[in-house]
Amino acid sequence: MAISNGTLRICSNGHRYYKSSSCPVCPTCDGQKNRKDEFGKLSAPAKRALEDAGIKSLVELSNYSESELLNLHGIGPTSIPKLKLALKGQRLSLKLKK
Repeated sequence: MAISNGTLRICSNGHRYYKSSSCPVCPTCDGQKNRKDEFGKLSAPAKRALEDAGIKSLVELSNYSESELLNLHGIGPTSIPKLKLALKGQRLSLKLKK
């Protein structure tokens, strides 16, 4: 196995991996999670952000505004149109700002 740039880390499950960022996510453990594809084609960090915030469905997602979602670590401006498209497919939308 080639050594990658970064620091060798070992997760609580004993998986060894290299990371050059401060992201604590083990790629092996993350790949084993069973995530619904309900949110469309989102990046892994965006999916993790929703999961970490307890947002498990489009109905739950519709209770959040765009600005609230953008405050989640892992959700960026490119995630919002993808989420809006997934919501639109279910005749839902993001919460409007007050």
